[in-house]
Amino acid sequence: MITDDFAAVIDGSTSKSPVHIADNCSNGRYCMMLISEFIRHADKSADVDTFCRELTGFIRSRYDGLDMRRLESHPEERLTASCIVYSRHHRQIWMIGDCQCLVDGQHYDNPKPGEAILAEKRATIIRSLIANGQATVGSLRSNDTARQAIIPEMIKTMRDQNKSYAVVDGFPIPMRHVRIITLTTAPHSIVLASDGYPFLLPTLAESEAALLHQLSEDPLNAYLFKATKAFLKDNNSFDDRTYVRFGI
Repeated sequence: MITDDFAAVIDGSTSKSPVHIADNCSNGRYCMMLISEFIRHADKSADVDTFCRELTGFIRSRYDGLDMRRLESHPEERLTASCIVYSRHHRQIWMIGDCQCLVDGQHYDNPKPGEAILAEKRATIIRSLIANGQATVGSLRSNDTARQAIIPEMIKTMRDQNKSYAVVDGFPIPMRHVRIITLTTAPHSIVLASDGYPFLLPTLAESEAALLHQLSEDPLNAYLFKATKAFLKDNNSFDDRTYVRFGI
């Protein structure tokens, strides 16, 4: 989303629990919608600490009446999203969670600890299933049993949410895990994107072409690029994707 004072890409977390805080809306999507609402009314002069603190309070207010002790011990049931925000006032990029950007062609990211390990484990399971004749590329694109196998570990790693890594979830954000990029007063070309682009390139067309190449060559995301999910059957992506490019 883009306002006069902010540009942001917001990526709701894929649900790993059947619990929905808002009716007919996944927790990740609902969190994305709330962050968008917050940014539309955010104080343009707010620094990153103030922004994160006030955003946390805004999300937390949606937990009124819920069992906070359960949410404390079951982060997979929280409203959760990552976001990357450009503040025009401060000329800074704030990376809260798993997101990425290009600044004058230089790539920056803020990956979740342990994600690469889980992706590698899933890839190993896939290679074993295919080698033993227990699955095919087609069957795994319809039913990603390798992802299902790592879901319990993914939920376990979420216990470190807003402890060893940052997300927006209504609980205090550890600022040491928010990546801040301060820009000079010189002109800059900026791309903000979600992690749905495995290869972030200077134009949308190039990034989309690289994504389609990945789909063609490795639709399970287990060989050339390893992820915790595959391109599902008939889908042209494996994850939500947003790409925003602008100059300052």
